[in-house]
Amino acid sequence: MNLLISISRNIYSLDDRSMRLSRNKWDNLIHPPSTLGRLEDLVIMMSGVYCNYNIEDRPKKCIIAFAGDHGVFEEGISPQEQNITRLQFENFANGKCAVGAIAKCNNTDIIPVDIGMKGKDGLYGVLDYKIREGTSNMSKGPAMSVDEAVRSIEVGIEVSEKCIVDGYKIIGIGEMGIGNTTPATAIVSVMSGKDPIEITDSGACLDEEKVRHKAEIIRKSIEINNPNPTDGIEVLSKVGGFEIGGMVGVILGCAANRIPVVIDGFISYAAALIAYRINPKSKDYLIVSHLSGETGSKTALDMLKLEPMLNMNMRLGEGSGAALAMGIIDSAIFAYNNMGKLSEEPIGKYMKF
Repeated sequence: MNLLISISRNIYSLDDRSMRLSRNKWDNLIHPPSTLGRLEDLVIMMSGVYCNYNIEDRPKKCIIAFAGDHGVFEEGISPQEQNITRLQFENFANGKCAVGAIAKCNNTDIIPVDIGMKGKDGLYGVLDYKIREGTSNMSKGPAMSVDEAVRSIEVGIEVSEKCIVDGYKIIGIGEMGIGNTTPATAIVSVMSGKDPIEITDSGACLDEEKVRHKAEIIRKSIEINNPNPTDGIEVLSKVGGFEIGGMVGVILGCAANRIPVVIDGFISYAAALIAYRINPKSKDYLIVSHLSGETGSKTALDMLKLEPMLNMNMRLGEGSGAALAMGIIDSAIFAYNNMGKLSEEPIGKYMKF
């Protein structure tokens, strides 16, 4: 708990002066002001994060991906076999999964972390921070203890800080865990006050009847555990997942160290909501890569008052959307650093704004 408290107390607002200087620099580049829209906004936001309006081209980037299994799987909330979590996470390490391929295309490293998968043996290339082999069945009681919830967050903090020491300047988050749209939906339901049926989706290809069953299991879990929606750690411990806690920790750890965090899809939105409950300033450090196709996505992002960069009808997870966004972020920074200046180019004398 000491690490979590220390980190949370050291998250501050973005630096206004650096953002003003970044805005001024954009306005002196060869284009009508603000016509590059959110590309400009991205760089201005990152200037505020770094407290520096000079940003290096193609900064070192990674995605920290956490894997965990879920006790609520036994309630039939997913058509997939639970061992797919482990089988697919091997592909995070060898780069064969979607996030691995997209990340490689965008010069982004993958840091896979086992925080709670089933199976005692480690996987080659995967960091072992296993808390235990999956959460408890949240429809029968808390998914994890408060101590375990704190530990999952602190794992995320520890891994993110190691990545920062290794020189990563932009960090994304991803996850793997069969059935994890169920705890994510429970978190969004608790924090929004919406009934689960309003925001429950098919996840990995459930039919309509099974979606209703999934919503009923989520509703039962919330009723049995009665989490306090204003207490992020309590919500995580009662209806969350270890991989969600890990992502919470990355958000908080990066925010405290003034590093921007690229979040992925619906599962990461749930993590962002918990981080926001722990320290509201943490959301200022978030870049939302894309709008997940999950039904509850808009609810979660509206609560955070954040807009996604892309809408690609993606709902895979893994960190695939975050990996895709890295190329756009690189493009924004490169334009900022390499466009001509109005004050130095002949065309500047003729452009009227």
